[in-house]
Amino acid sequence: MHPPRNRHLRAAVEIGFIIFLFYSNLLMGEFTATAGRGKTLPAAIANIVTLQNFAIAVVASVIGHLGFEVLRKKS
Repeated sequence: MHPPRNRHLRAAVEIGFIIFLFYSNLLMGEFTATAGRGKTLPAAIANIVTLQNFAIAVVASVIGHLGFEVLRKKS
């Protein structure tokens, strides 16, 4: 069994990485052909950095982390 500090650090890293993937996916979606030509990076970031998106990212990342923990314990 890992010490609590290591488990908390691993959880924070996993959750942070899932949030990073969520936001990078949103950012890529802002630059698709259907999203409009000529969009600037600051405009795209302003569109995706919202309280609703952050809440979705946090909930999804915690669920993802818990899923990984279940799989980790099964192996």
